[in-house]
Amino acid sequence: MKKTIILGTMLTSVALVASACGDSSDGDDQDLFVTIAAGGTSGVYYPIAGAMANVYGDAGHDVSVQATGASVENVNLLQSDQAEIAIVMADTVEQAYEGFGAFEGEDPQDNLVAIAGLYPNVVQVITTTNSGIESFEDLEGKRVAVGDANSGVELNARMIFEAHDMTYDDISADYLPYGEAIDQMRNGMLDAAFVTSGVPNSAAMDLASTHDVTVVPIESDAMDYLNETYPFFIEDEVPAGTYDNEEDIPTPSITNLLVPNPSLSDDEVYELTSLFYDNLETIQSSHEAATDIEIDHFQEGVNIPLHPGAERYFQEQGLLDE
Repeated sequence: MKKTIILGTMLTSVALVASACGDSSDGDDQDLFVTIAAGGTSGVYYPIAGAMANVYGDAGHDVSVQATGASVENVNLLQSDQAEIAIVMADTVEQAYEGFGAFEGEDPQDNLVAIAGLYPNVVQVITTTNSGIESFEDLEGKRVAVGDANSGVELNARMIFEAHDMTYDDISADYLPYGEAIDQMRNGMLDAAFVTSGVPNSAAMDLASTHDVTVVPIESDAMDYLNETYPFFIEDEVPAGTYDNEEDIPTPSITNLLVPNPSLSDDEVYELTSLFYDNLETIQSSHEAATDIEIDHFQEGVNIPLHPGAERYFQEQGLLDE
């Protein structure tokens, strides 16, 4: 198997790289060079990837965290051998695996495999109370940030509009990641933004510290459509009090998957899996959303086969039949 791995470059000055000198000899205990494809620095993937880097680095592996445009880019980084492991939303994985959506016209990437399902990414359509937007239909004619073009956020934004019999033609769409989108909303240049992430989202929390925030509900008819058409959507909510909201706000979520480079060996993926779950408290402490990661739920939302190395680990834990 190809052993030369291209290390990703850190895009911030935050010290998330943990490294140790490795032995280049062959063997199961050989140190790995691990690039973790994360997401934007204002999202949830990035701090979780930082905690993973610390875990893998403490075990003697050379590790770097790469800030990315998240799910679609992360799949491409895995397939081009520029990352060894990534966090990716289940809808993006399904589109890549079957060759539709963002991967329309490409050969299905049916070599994709998973380590586990992690935690839900909750669709949060954020606006300010002053905008007057209370329902999804109220977005018509408004300036709405839908995420980076072809990002995981943007892909599911399209599906949410579809579920409401709407398209981007009904709005003024702006292709911005949610960190930038929240800044633009604060400056009065945007009316709403799609923030699909763990709850709470730090950028949305920051907005809520200076403005009254409204989370737009995704309600029954649209949710029924999503369940029937795109079954990777799960009925969920933004809990009361998250952004000073008085009530739970109904909305869908999509499971985040931990996905390895398909070319990694069984032993290498076993090592990455065991270190992740044997140090789960460290991972969970990285962000409130990560507290939802539980080993007993590793199969939830997983819509591609498990890597044999991950299967071996879960079998040893008594969570999978031999």
